[in-house]
Amino acid sequence: MTAGSLSAAAREMGTTPMLVSRRLAALEAELGARLFHRTTRSLSLTPEGEAFLPHAAALIAARDSAFESVSSAGSGLSGVLKVTAPNVIGHAVIVPVVAGLIADNPALRVNLVLSDDRVDIASMGLDVAIRVAPMKPSDMIATRLADNPYILCASPAYIARFGEPAILGDLVSHPCIKLHAMETWPFVRGGELEQIRIAGPLSASTVDAVRAACLAGVGVAMMTYWDVYEQIERGELKRIVLADAAPVELGIWAVFLTRAQMPVRVRAFIDALRKRLLAGTLP
Repeated sequence: MTAGSLSAAAREMGTTPMLVSRRLAALEAELGARLFHRTTRSLSLTPEGEAFLPHAAALIAARDSAFESVSSAGSGLSGVLKVTAPNVIGHAVIVPVVAGLIADNPALRVNLVLSDDRVDIASMGLDVAIRVAPMKPSDMIATRLADNPYILCASPAYIARFGEPAILGDLVSHPCIKLHAMETWPFVRGGELEQIRIAGPLSASTVDAVRAACLAGVGVAMMTYWDVYEQIERGELKRIVLADAAPVELGIWAVFLTRAQMPVRVRAFIDALRKRLLAGTLP
């Protein structure tokens, strides 16, 4: 339930609140369970509603897929594609991808939720979440789209002034820029995971701020490749490779509620995003 109220849901559906209320009441009567807690000021899912939501989403996806299998062959993609993704990848990669899809498919609409927090795709009614994580396929219904390794980097001006770390132990003598969400920096050394606590004059709540500080020569930063690939390609940042350890490998994943009856527009988006990511040149 993303609209927040029956009135808002009615506006999204192009109908009246009374009709939406009647349809909801009929569904609850058929199920024999209350799906929402309703007051004059709030609307929230009951436990039964939370259990029913992913099944309802799957039914809607199946309906959309059935319609698209007939209608999209001649007129292109249609309907609303609902996606969530982290901010940096969202701006740098996903916006250009969906812009291309919209240009080629005038009947397609896209609802893009950019957030560095983990968004619950079921409660938000989204089709797919793009996530950067060291996930395994068994963790959830997910498809790995591309590699996205953590990398160490610093500006050429910083390196010219202070040098660069050569081994893992050298990081303690360098100012490091900390992202609030990363209490430690993860490395693999000798086949073992090591979480390194770093220190420095600046910590920030967003990847954008960490990148800006790194560009300004504040210190060494750890970010994922797709966070800084443009700056590295332009020579504004330099990748630092340690002799005795490597940052943990991450992947870019597409996460779904279900693979069954996936709408054509979702498959087209995933294919276009994978193509764009694989066209990038990893270091």
